[in-house]
Amino acid sequence: MNLKKLSQMLNLSQTTVSRALNGFPEVKEKTRIRVLAAAAQHNYRPSRLAKSLATGRAMSIGHVLPTSKQEMVNPIFTDFIAGAGEVYAKSGYHMSLTVVTDDNEEAAYREMASKRSVDGVIVHGPRVPDSRIELLQDIGLPFVVHGRAQDTKNDYSWFDVNNRSAFKNATKFLIDFGHKHIALLNGREIMDFASRRRQGYEDALTSAGLVIDPNIMRNDDMTEPYGYTSTMQMMNTPTPPTAFLVSSIIPALGVRRALLDLGIQPGKQVSIITHDDVLSFLKMGGDVPLFTATKSSVREAGKACAEMLLTQINNPEHKICHELWEAELVIGTSTGPAPTSD
Repeated sequence: MNLKKLSQMLNLSQTTVSRALNGFPEVKEKTRIRVLAAAAQHNYRPSRLAKSLATGRAMSIGHVLPTSKQEMVNPIFTDFIAGAGEVYAKSGYHMSLTVVTDDNEEAAYREMASKRSVDGVIVHGPRVPDSRIELLQDIGLPFVVHGRAQDTKNDYSWFDVNNRSAFKNATKFLIDFGHKHIALLNGREIMDFASRRRQGYEDALTSAGLVIDPNIMRNDDMTEPYGYTSTMQMMNTPTPPTAFLVSSIIPALGVRRALLDLGIQPGKQVSIITHDDVLSFLKMGGDVPLFTATKSSVREAGKACAEMLLTQINNPEHKICHELWEAELVIGTSTGPAPTSD
């Protein structure tokens, strides 16, 4: 069954059938019900091209990925895309992934807008500051930011996790356990999320009257070797940390491996708290998780961003929207009281 055959069967024009299927208000309700019933009976679904012709939209959402970020092999991005893609598919949209060098990222957005190849974009990995937001506002391309960017001139739609409060609460949890020498293994602090996490960590230390020690603070790409190497360096000092606060479960695995190689039992002698994006391929498992963690699903974040963007596309007069989720602190086996000195 195709549009032409369905139209002939209903004795309606292809334009009327297409508009009925795509919810155009000028189609009479009686006609719309008749068309939808016939489409369901004959298992007809309008093609993306047909929808595009009927609505004047590309029926596609853009994601621009700079090659330096290696997002295509980033498991966090993969789970985000899985969540967003689920929402796109239900609404008849496709994804357009554009991989560019850093210096061509803004050009990619301009090309999308000029060619109308996408109906909107989701901006990933907001930086401090981030020129992409002002650019997208200037060229008039609908967008939602996954995260937030500080120091922007105008308001915009965003979805974020409250990274500052999450890491403040996690640090306070360790302080309440008696830890005073807490290391921070952060993501790159040019990224907004990492900047906010450091702020939360420092807030908790300052409130408790503890010293902020740059010697036990790191920021880098969140890989397992980064966690391992940083831990080895810090533990082989005269005053090693008694606890680690880590920005991702991936480097946290490196922290755990380093401690075990040193004969140190995580949670017994040295504590670890990490951020858990609830990755589909990397579950913390069991009734009691391996790590104590600030927990927020990146897949659910993908769904939320996609829904927010489609609402904006379908309702151009829709107000700017902000959505801020609080992370949940889940207690696992990786935390315990600070060791007492002999």
